Amino acid sequence: MSEIRYSVPAISCGHCVNAISGEVRQVPGVREVAVDVDTKVVTVRGNGLDDAALRAAIDEAGYDVAG
Repeated sequence: MSEIRYSVPAISCGHCVNAISGEVRQVPGVREVAVDVDTKVVTVRGNGLDDAALRAAIDEAGYDVAG
């Protein structure tokens, strides 16, 4: 299983966590999603993760990935 982390500066509350988690979980291969409000980091674990699809899912939730 691989892991990818994204810095998402706009994460600030439980709504952010739910919105991002809901979109990212729909990406094929995703097994786990952890959204940390304090560090503003989204950690995704799974098999055959597609970076572009994960970034698009975060964007679809209404948030921008830093960098």
